[in-house]
Amino acid sequence: MTESRLPFPPYDLATALHKVQAAEDAWNTRDPEKVALAYTPDSQWRNRDVHLIGRPAIIEFLTRKWEREQDYALRKGLWGFRENRIAVRFQYEWHDTEGQWWRSYGNELWEFTANGLMSRREASINDHHIDRSERRIIGPRPESERDLDFPIW
Repeated sequence: MTESRLPFPPYDLATALHKVQAAEDAWNTRDPEKVALAYTPDSQWRNRDVHLIGRPAIIEFLTRKWEREQDYALRKGLWGFRENRIAVRFQYEWHDTEGQWWRSYGNELWEFTANGLMSRREASINDHHIDRSERRIIGPRPESERDLDFPIW
């Protein structure tokens, strides 16, 4: 049986928004194995300066990431889309083992196969330390905040 993940390309505004929200929801679980199922078995990633190929590498990467980035909470926003590609901007907050809080900003480029799995992900990310009192992203996005944009900084 062939794996698939709705919605399928080509994307329109509604299906692109759905795909972005589904990705945000999955990443906020901080479950590497669950998140990896949205990617093809041979998915290619660039995350900052790290290059990965395949689900096992993605699972290993995400496991290390969420051990380091504690209390991780993410927001994604649709930037653009065309056919089988989606561009997003995102922000997430987390703290390190010393208790320093961070807000990470970035952009991602996604490419999907016909069955809706992501075959390519390129992420550029910058980190900015913040005081705990500056936090604005706490936990998964509540239903009341769906479709709301977030500040650029």
